[in-house]
Amino acid sequence: MLNGWLHDLLVGIRTVNDILTAGIAISAFSLFLYALSFNLRDRVARSFAIILLCVVVVFTSEALESSATAPEMITLFLRLEWLGIIFLPPAYFHLSDAILVTTGRPSHGRRRLAVRSLYAVSTIFLLMLGFGFLLGPMIMTGQPAPHLQRTIWTEVFTAYYVITMILAWLNFGRAYRTTITRSGRRRMIYLLAGATAPALGSFPYLLYGSVLAENHPYLFWGMALVSNLLVGGLIIIMAYAVAFFGVSWPDRVVKSRLFKWIMRGPVTASAALGVMTIVRRVGEMFGTVYSGAVPAAMVATVLLMEHTITLFAPFWERYIFFGHDRADLALLQNFEERLITQNDLRQFLESVLAAVRDHLQAPAAFVAALDGEELALVESTKNLPLLKGSNLSEALQVVTHAGNGNGDEYIWGDYWLFPLHEPPDSVESEPALLGLLGAVRRPDQVILPDQRQALQLLIRRASLALQDRRLQKSVFRSLEDLRPQVDMFQRLRAVGRYDSQANLLEEILPPEVDMAVWVRDALTHYWGGPKLTQNPLLNLQIVQQALDEHNDNPANALRSILRQAMDNVRPEGERRFTGEWILFNILEMKFVEGRKVREVASRLAMSEADLYRKQRVAIEVVAREILEMERQTQERINGKEVGQVNGT
Repeated sequence: MLNGWLHDLLVGIRTVNDILTAGIAISAFSLFLYALSFNLRDRVARSFAIILLCVVVVFTSEALESSATAPEMITLFLRLEWLGIIFLPPAYFHLSDAILVTTGRPSHGRRRLAVRSLYAVSTIFLLMLGFGFLLGPMIMTGQPAPHLQRTIWTEVFTAYYVITMILAWLNFGRAYRTTITRSGRRRMIYLLAGATAPALGSFPYLLYGSVLAENHPYLFWGMALVSNLLVGGLIIIMAYAVAFFGVSWPDRVVKSRLFKWIMRGPVTASAALGVMTIVRRVGEMFGTVYSGAVPAAMVATVLLMEHTITLFAPFWERYIFFGHDRADLALLQNFEERLITQNDLRQFLESVLAAVRDHLQAPAAFVAALDGEELALVESTKNLPLLKGSNLSEALQVVTHAGNGNGDEYIWGDYWLFPLHEPPDSVESEPALLGLLGAVRRPDQVILPDQRQALQLLIRRASLALQDRRLQKSVFRSLEDLRPQVDMFQRLRAVGRYDSQANLLEEILPPEVDMAVWVRDALTHYWGGPKLTQNPLLNLQIVQQALDEHNDNPANALRSILRQAMDNVRPEGERRFTGEWILFNILEMKFVEGRKVREVASRLAMSEADLYRKQRVAIEVVAREILEMERQTQERINGKEVGQVNGT
């Protein structure tokens, strides 16, 4: 009886191990996709992605091997497990080197050479695995599970594995001592704790074929169970620590994004897989190999998890990640959810115009907003007769000069005009004009008192909409002006997260990606426009210095810098239409001369699609030229080297 109970216990432990193994594989793959999606440009994230890939290979192969029955398939999956184990040591050392570099300890070539050498050694072990030297044939009846026979080279690899891990941990310790900020040291502790996960995950497989595994199967599977439990938690902790490397997002954004990713990916998939496995095993206990309850339970679990995450996500974001800034961030979230977009505004004004037409029995109506000193048509009925071809400035003059009206409504040709005013700040001040509401007027039509009362309410509704439109445009302009400074602040904050030698007093150049976008916008409005006059490039030192030469005109100063950068792209000699001149010719003809795309493509003998590709390359080249000009200017001013935060 005792033996039967022990056997059932062992079966239960192995079943839980199978579920945990599949869950770890799912979690590692999901976190691998996260690294690929958000911060792959960072060296730490890239090396961590390699570790995750090794973990995915190991645990996926183990999960597939545990469910396989054919000896050939079991052998294949066992060898695939070792493919991930073999490359764990160099990936581990690679990660430690990347963290040291990030914390201000460059390798000067020695650690980089060591990383490459370790990858080369692992490649040699991989070849030995393929040719049967690293591991022998499969032992199908081996204890505690089928495994590949150990050889002398297995012992050599085990020593290589242990030594490399020790060296990597020495680097981790150096990185921890170098980090001095509280948040950086805290996350470095998380990273060091999580870094034990891959080593623990590969530990049971290194014991296959050993005396301990053969003589003590219960101890082995118990250790494997504890190892998998630790790996499942530690790998998420490690991913959390690595998620802050190479990104300039606020901490709350990183935490919230990673938490949602984990909940919707690994947690949901693992829960569905666990429920499905348990339902299937319970069915087997009652003699049913497979039933419809298995997919039904899986679908129900997925739907329940997704519903729960969607329902509670706003609460955990607010109370876990927002901290003391909860009130301010909740206000911004509420503003985002209740923001009146252009489409929302037009839908509301469309309903207002429909009501106006109904009360006045007018065939058409419109609303125009006052932008600066000109009227711009915001919304109109589709049957509005030729208003877009009319000059709305005439309607504005009718209202502003109080011609042909009584202050509440005016007559402009075949239209009624109703001024839309902003409420005055005080009793003495005059209400500011926001725009006009117009409706087609029938000959000799008179507005009746009941119609006027309804119209006044509708006019107030339309005025409120235009007032919100003006306020939101002002908010958006402020945000646009603030964005470059906020981006720079976040990049500076990211630089000082882990690097104790980061000098926050130094100027930091913007990333090439942002620079290319700014250059494209400025070239689009090269001869004038908001994308030139409100461009973040105006904050560059080279542009500020050029102001003196252009009578303090920012647009002319920026235009001169763009011209200088384009001239740097220009090849030497007389201008031609050959291959080496393509980039310069595209810039000159498209942006400076203002020619149409079809005309430029025809002149340069290329398709429009090819022109757009070459244009993107030309803009990136100009952006790099401006970055280099800015770097040289700042180094001349500061007398020292200037860094660049670009996420790489």
